[in-house]
Amino acid sequence: MNEKERNIKFYRSLFRIRRVEEEIARIYPSDKIKSPVHLSVGQEAVSVGVCEALEPKDIVFGSYRSHAMYMAKGGDLNRMIAELYGKATGVAGGKGGSMHLVDVDHAIMGTSAVVATTIPEAVGYAYGVKVQRKNNVVVCFFGDGATDEGVFYESLNFAALKALPVIFVCENNLYAIHTHQDQRQSKTNIRERAAVLGIPAETIEDDVFKVHERVSSAVEAIRSGQPGPFFFECLTYRWKEHVGPNDDFNMGYRSLEEAEPWFKNDQVNRVGNMVDTAERSRIEEDVETEIKLAIEFAENSPFPDQSELYTQVFQVD
Repeated sequence: MNEKERNIKFYRSLFRIRRVEEEIARIYPSDKIKSPVHLSVGQEAVSVGVCEALEPKDIVFGSYRSHAMYMAKGGDLNRMIAELYGKATGVAGGKGGSMHLVDVDHAIMGTSAVVATTIPEAVGYAYGVKVQRKNNVVVCFFGDGATDEGVFYESLNFAALKALPVIFVCENNLYAIHTHQDQRQSKTNIRERAAVLGIPAETIEDDVFKVHERVSSAVEAIRSGQPGPFFFECLTYRWKEHVGPNDDFNMGYRSLEEAEPWFKNDQVNRVGNMVDTAERSRIEEDVETEIKLAIEFAENSPFPDQSELYTQVFQVD
């Protein structure tokens, strides 16, 4: 695609994610949404940059903050919103909520509320891809807090040892809940942790086009036969509180002054300003209509039947 087409496509995805998240934040205090929500406002560029480098057949795994990844990869918006509402038409039948999104038809293999758990799952899937000699690429998204878990190192080591077709994407927003990276890690260069295992690793600033360029190169390399894995530390920043729809700059663990450069570098506005005014208006109108219909779908959908309490559970005798 040419530059104009690229800008239009990227803007639609960025704006769509931003507006969906803003609507979730607006609705949340009404208690219609039955699930805790971890919003991706401010972090859209990572998911869009990565997912635009993938083909529909490529597989993604995510963390509990994965609305952006889900939407950027093409997940069904109606079913996502319905899941937040706890409705039977949701992606997990209303049982999983915001932190457990899955859409197998779009190769979104799942997200998890437990930190770092989808990292070994992605590695296992990539191992299966290699054994079956398929040409898929597997991508695993996780936050900087996940790099404090032992399974992170075990998984990267296994992926490197077996030369697996997996791309690790660390969305480094500097905080694990309310604790800054400086207070958790004696060495804060996460990229180096992957590099020491012999994995090609880069740190990328908050720029949707740079993320797309570098991940596209890694995808192309894997498809052409170069052994994986690859690792990208993507610098980003969440604008909202850790969990919930509010601002939290009055809580004392971070400041507006720290956030201000990230606000100024907002990739949604940056890319929007690269799109023709009339085209931008058309995109925004289309997105607003889609969101309105998705909310109506969720609100008009039924809650799961009581009998669903006893399905999809395990019993150990």
